[in-house]
Amino acid sequence: MIVVTGATGNIGRPLTQALTEAGRQVTAVSRHAAPVPDGARHVVADLTDPAGLRPALAGAKALFVLLSGDLHATGANPADIIAEAAAGGVRKVVLLSTLGVMTRPFGPTRIAMRALENTLRESGLEWTILRPGGFASNALWWADSVRTRKVVAAPFGDVGVPIIDPADIAAVAAACLLDDRHTGGAYELTGPEVITPRRQTEAIAAALGSPVRFHELTRDEAKAAMTHSMPAELADDTLDILGSPSPAELRVSPHVQQILGRAPRPFSDWAARNVTAFR
Repeated sequence: MIVVTGATGNIGRPLTQALTEAGRQVTAVSRHAAPVPDGARHVVADLTDPAGLRPALAGAKALFVLLSGDLHATGANPADIIAEAAAGGVRKVVLLSTLGVMTRPFGPTRIAMRALENTLRESGLEWTILRPGGFASNALWWADSVRTRKVVAAPFGDVGVPIIDPADIAAVAAACLLDDRHTGGAYELTGPEVITPRRQTEAIAAALGSPVRFHELTRDEAKAAMTHSMPAELADDTLDILGSPSPAELRVSPHVQQILGRAPRPFSDWAARNVTAFR
């Protein structure tokens, strides 16, 4: 049996579906009750309380760890999740980390994630670490303005990074959970090309079949909007990456192609599949 945390999100849901379609027993874990793909068992648990995972981990042989904001919650100790997995008889853990542990290793969130990576490496469990860059689904931040005003407002309109489709992250995670050849691997996951916010806007417009205008925000305007949903420090950190990506953050990784045997999906594919969010 395989346990998937964050199972109702844009990575966990397609991962859960892929595993059930592969004929595996899956326990889907989320903080709140929510529909899960057919064939999966759903368990409500909060990752800030790792002991609460014990019912989900009973009988599990593999675990996918997606922490999201849980890593930063007051009093959270995500290393306890690894300890609970080991104590519960889990053999393999696939951890969703971040490319930032390699490209910008000194921020507090990335220091914490690197520490969790090290805990997993030293746990005695089989492990695989996934380090994605920016997500294509971050474009959903623009959905409301596209629906209401046919405009995308973002900073650094002509500065891009190779964002990745969350469905590709899920597909890679499924491969790593099902195939022991990936044990001990640390994979950098990116999309197939560097794409700017202006070109993302064009792709959304093409999916809609109607014009969408791009409006470039100043850094200060962008930060003011972002701090409604994240700490100012994290907003500054994100803007540093978006405005001045390093060569490592611009690099297109071969790992999705190597693991899946196909190229990663372009942003236009993500936009077409998610176009209803922008209508």
